[in-house]
Amino acid sequence: MLIGGNWRAATATYPVRDPYRGTVVAHAPRSSLADLDAALDAAVAAKAEAAATPAYERAALLRRAGKLLVERADSIAEIMARETGKAVKDAKAEIVRSQDTLSLSAEEAVRIEGEHVPLDASAMGAGKICFMLRFPVGVVAGITPFNAPFNLACHKIAPAIAAGNTLVLKAPPQSPGVVHALAQIFVDAGTQAGVLNVLYGDEVGPALVRDPRVDFITFTGSSRVGAEIKAASGLRRVALELGGNGVTIVHEDASIADAAPVCARNAMRLAGQSCISVQTVYVHRSIYRDFVDRVVAEVKKLKLGDPLDPTTDVGTLIDERAAQRVESWIAEAAKAGAKVLTGGKRNGAQIEPTVLADVDPAQKVVCDEVFGPVISLLPYDDIDTIFRTISNGRFGLQTGVFTKSMEIAIRAVRNIRTGGVILNGSSTWRTDQLAYGGVKDSGIGREGPHYSIRDMTEERLVLFNL
Repeated sequence: MLIGGNWRAATATYPVRDPYRGTVVAHAPRSSLADLDAALDAAVAAKAEAAATPAYERAALLRRAGKLLVERADSIAEIMARETGKAVKDAKAEIVRSQDTLSLSAEEAVRIEGEHVPLDASAMGAGKICFMLRFPVGVVAGITPFNAPFNLACHKIAPAIAAGNTLVLKAPPQSPGVVHALAQIFVDAGTQAGVLNVLYGDEVGPALVRDPRVDFITFTGSSRVGAEIKAASGLRRVALELGGNGVTIVHEDASIADAAPVCARNAMRLAGQSCISVQTVYVHRSIYRDFVDRVVAEVKKLKLGDPLDPTTDVGTLIDERAAQRVESWIAEAAKAGAKVLTGGKRNGAQIEPTVLADVDPAQKVVCDEVFGPVISLLPYDDIDTIFRTISNGRFGLQTGVFTKSMEIAIRAVRNIRTGGVILNGSSTWRTDQLAYGGVKDSGIGREGPHYSIRDMTEERLVLFNL
């Protein structure tokens, strides 16, 4: 554990297993409430110095960390592949991409701005000067998931540091080694003691988000846990990036040659373990059969195999229990009439890339978050009905719409209630500067350095009576 600038052993550990081989790859600390107390004390003790650190120094720290990140990408990618079963080429891409998160945060650190408030609109305000300034919130609590353990941790750490805060980060229990390597990068880059504190295991999470020393909570994970955090947060602000069911629409005028491979690959990438992974595709009936055939052909090109093999496209799910759940959802859909056109079988923690057609919309593979390599294809006749179906659903993260019609595109933007509408792309589209987040059960707030820093600072009004 990293607490107050020092590495500290825990009184207990737990084994971390390679989901492909089943072997133990690490023993991680099981942080206790006493460890949490020490980490929060360290964060509180460091917050005044962190807030007073000039923006250019915070930016320089983030740039140094970004350089180290690239130098160590290969070794950290192997850790990620062993801990999570992610294909190693995807793991390396995640780590290298995270340099953008750090560099963007460095850029934002030096342009945190307030605003002038014009008061001449009223007699009482006439002649006075007023403006808003932004200040660090203080102590940030961050909790990150296993599916993008490096990049999503960067999305908590880098904006918090850029804004002048301190952070207590709870790493995902399934991939602690990846976060440990990231913490080492920040230590080696010269992060001040107490600015970044890292804990492990499951025990400290609930106490962390309830502790009054925490000023802001940022969480990425399931909708269920997000609701629990929201209930525990009281009057403190939160940023919750939660689940989704990855809906994409392919309209009758769309290019099937463009849309089919994008949907197929973005359904299976990361073994479907992304909250914006393409999960459900509504396809206009006039092009449905052709689209289905093309998706199946594309999915069959993907290689399922050893995550450490650089030619593997699809590795494992996070563990065998997760794979068993996905397997049961596929079986339920098939029993209700869905056609399993390819895949559907499980081997340990691996699920074959699976294409389902003619799926009952009431099935879990459509309504809930699969979080596995499964794509469900459904025909439609009236696109406005699909807009209403998406908007009335419990999730609202991102929706993709393939169409050549400007009218359809504008109607989609106006009528689909999700955090993002991706035109001529699938639901699976994110760059690190994006205002990324959802509505309804998909969360609160937006992630991306500019938006996270806005959340991790608070406004203070300054008024000159002249």
